[in-house]
Amino acid sequence: MKNFLLALVSGILLAMAWPTYGFPIFIFFAFVPLLYAEFKVRNYSEGNPKLKVFAFSYTTFFIWNLVTTWWIYNSTPFGGIFAILANSLLMSIVFLLYHIVAKRTGFKAASAFLISIWMVFEKIHLNWDFSWPWLNLGNVFSEFPAWIQWYEFTGTFGGTLWVWLVNIAIFKSLLSYREFREKTIIARSAMKVLLLVGIPILISGIIYWNYEAPEDFIDVVILQPNINPYTEKYNTTDRKIGELLLDLSENAVNPETDLVIAPETVFADGTQLQNLNNSEGVFYGEQISRLHDDLSFLGGITLYERFNDPGKVRSQSNRIGPNDWYDDYNSAFMINDHSDTLQLYHKSKLVVGVENFPYQDILKPLLGDVMIDLGGTVAMKTTQEEREVLYLQDSLGTAPIICYESVYGEYVTEYVENGANFLSIITNDAWWGDTQGHQQHLSYARLRAIENRRFVARSANTGISAIINSRGDVLKTLAYEERGSISGRVGVQNELTFYTQYGDYLARIAQFLALFIFLFSVVKYNRKRPA
Repeated sequence: MKNFLLALVSGILLAMAWPTYGFPIFIFFAFVPLLYAEFKVRNYSEGNPKLKVFAFSYTTFFIWNLVTTWWIYNSTPFGGIFAILANSLLMSIVFLLYHIVAKRTGFKAASAFLISIWMVFEKIHLNWDFSWPWLNLGNVFSEFPAWIQWYEFTGTFGGTLWVWLVNIAIFKSLLSYREFREKTIIARSAMKVLLLVGIPILISGIIYWNYEAPEDFIDVVILQPNINPYTEKYNTTDRKIGELLLDLSENAVNPETDLVIAPETVFADGTQLQNLNNSEGVFYGEQISRLHDDLSFLGGITLYERFNDPGKVRSQSNRIGPNDWYDDYNSAFMINDHSDTLQLYHKSKLVVGVENFPYQDILKPLLGDVMIDLGGTVAMKTTQEEREVLYLQDSLGTAPIICYESVYGEYVTEYVENGANFLSIITNDAWWGDTQGHQQHLSYARLRAIENRRFVARSANTGISAIINSRGDVLKTLAYEERGSISGRVGVQNELTFYTQYGDYLARIAQFLALFIFLFSVVKYNRKRPA
């Protein structure tokens, strides 16, 4: 029972640390009760220690997932339940692997394995079909950008490493005091932890306060139409939406405005790709861009391409009937006088179960077409391989980041490497209601700003729309469920950060380290076992 109480405390501390309601100082000792419970089971418990470790670790991770991501239930009950249960399971398996290795190695090797295998888990969550990196540990500091300016060198995996190093340092001190009962251990441990927490914050503070604003800026208008996706969005024509956007733009645009941004799938009628240039979305985009010279319009649109050529069928294509398929796109488009052709990008990091069918070659024969109904979005979306940069001028480009894509650090760097001078995020966060969902999503955008040293212009259908500078400060916002616009200046930058150039190198190092320690522990343990 004591071990489950310890697991309960860890779960509560993890939840108390999470943005946007929490305070991240709790994250630095949140895992200590769980680590201590595992230590007691490993060294003193009889019976089935693996089962016990799995049971109480699942308790910790279930509480953490439930408290921080329960809001998914608002959009899809099945998806919310699945995400909480499945992610808790995966975290528990990772912790169980640590338990197995800790039984076969010393403290240092086991600790290094725990840090490495957790980072491997987070990296997998960024890339596999069941991708759900929402609770990657480095995200926990998103509301405290002054603490993590060094993310421009490490990305969020630097935060994950930081969290585990401090937790393990405290845990080691706890074990030392438990064994020797010397008060000097407490003093030395307190100093070590203070330095481990304080030095990165001090370095970050120096970077933060020596931040130099970019020399070049553009003027941006961000639209927030505030259309309910459950009752209005898919029952309102693109023509009516276009009239609303044009009206909002006319009230906000001035001769200095360079760009107007509208949210994800704001034109949701479903336009055939071949007829895009004749669509209502493009028509109203052109009307807005013609409010004055050199004005660009960026907005979201749903597209489809129907075909009967079997040679064009991809794994993401949707079958209608015999020799009848269509590709479905969640896209961003830009219109201006600079380009003779429409600039277009298709969303490529998709929401699991809503926009993609994970591992369909395996699961589809077993489950059939079990797509999750999310306010009408139930078809497999088709993606593109390259991160497209949309250009306002020859040397001025923006990243058209669509919704969920903004949660992926290394993914966003690909836009910047391809020439994006600032980040545009278009999203529709209304599915989750007035919960932590949309607030956390906005908060994570601050991490992308720091990692790439790029301003962020964020247009959300129902909010929160915002302008974020390249050190992660939120400069302007338009509150949730307000219709209107934001006008502001967005910095234009060209330099590439270390993280932009090298991405998740910490996770790649962790992969090799975790594999090496695991193999070492197995071989060493087998050699020591009696014949």
